[in-house]
Amino acid sequence: MEHVDHILIVDDDREIRELVSTYLTKNGLRASIAADGRQMRAFLEANTVDLIALDIMMPGDDGLVLCRELRAGKHKATPILMLTARSDEMDRIIGLEMGADDYLAKPFSARELLARIKAVLRRTRALPPNLQISEAGQLLAFGEWRLDTVARHLIDREGTEVALSGAEYRLLRVFIDHPQRVLSRDQLLNLTQGRDAEYFDRSIDLLVSRVRQRLGDDAREPTYIKTVRSEGYVLSVPVEIVEEKR
Repeated sequence: MEHVDHILIVDDDREIRELVSTYLTKNGLRASIAADGRQMRAFLEANTVDLIALDIMMPGDDGLVLCRELRAGKHKATPILMLTARSDEMDRIIGLEMGADDYLAKPFSARELLARIKAVLRRTRALPPNLQISEAGQLLAFGEWRLDTVARHLIDREGTEVALSGAEYRLLRVFIDHPQRVLSRDQLLNLTQGRDAEYFDRSIDLLVSRVRQRLGDDAREPTYIKTVRSEGYVLSVPVEIVEEKR
């Protein structure tokens, strides 16, 4: 049986929940709804979903609290699309820092939400073709770190595994596939998220900051991902394949 993507819409606005769920269902997706964090938790205890569309402004635990909770628990790999008020730039920034995969500002059309959902699902399931080194998995070494492209986690020199979110893995993979080459913010956004930058879009900067934290990099004097002023970022160390994983 063909898989039908299951989307959970978490929003305290009943009209938005019903409108979005009806539209997604008419367009071939399976849609479920929750009005708050309590309903979301109860639903996820009994069901699996492919993506969570999570509103920030809700009574009780808001979307930022719930995003942090999801990223720390068993649903840490589930894509999250944050729904934000257009004026709440800081909320969008914090949501991305906490591990949201993308955001969509209100008011939005149901068609726009559907397009963004499909884009997030595409990029969380597969790297763009130009970033796939080969069909076989690999263990890639750079500096004191290794990246397992099958398990999609980092391994430090003591052998400790460091988990990565889907967005973190995609960004690091872009750098590793283009070592010692300056990549602009527009290039990084296009390669990792398949979209152009919006005005004052800071999502790549926030994602770079998260990956630096995973690598133990000092943002003021980074060893691995360096900032090239007015140009972008560069992975400053060489990369080698140390093992093919099949």
